[in-house]
Amino acid sequence: MLIIIEGRTLPGRRFVSDGVPLANVHVGVQVGAEPVDLVPGDVETTRWEVEVRPVVDDGAVDLRGKPVHGKRGERFLYLTWGDVGADGSFAMFRRAKLMVSDIGEELLAGAAATDGTVVATVELTDEHGGPRCARVRPPAVSWRAG
Repeated sequence: MLIIIEGRTLPGRRFVSDGVPLANVHVGVQVGAEPVDLVPGDVETTRWEVEVRPVVDDGAVDLRGKPVHGKRGERFLYLTWGDVGADGSFAMFRRAKLMVSDIGEELLAGAAATDGTVVATVELTDEHGGPRCARVRPPAVSWRAG
């Protein structure tokens, strides 16, 4: 099954985190412990595609795979924010959680049954103009069939 994450309204490349100025902010999907498909924080929009494995457990769809984090019933995908150094290093300073439980049972079951696609549209700038972090809830994220 495929999950597409469409990011909109990115906050820019500059940010101050805990009093430390950051000049090269990027965001990517966290797969395992690593950020992948990093994009600069000043692009207009972005898109990530992640493969997940649906498993039916006690009649409910559970997602598995390296991009899926959390325990059963509390699964999520991470978007991880970091400052990219001149040497390409990534210093994470925030993460956003896209909760699988927000997808909706019917949408998730339909995509799982057909090996289909679910699309998340995420507003990546928070209410204070910074990189969105913590648990991302509607209306900052919306889910639909792809």
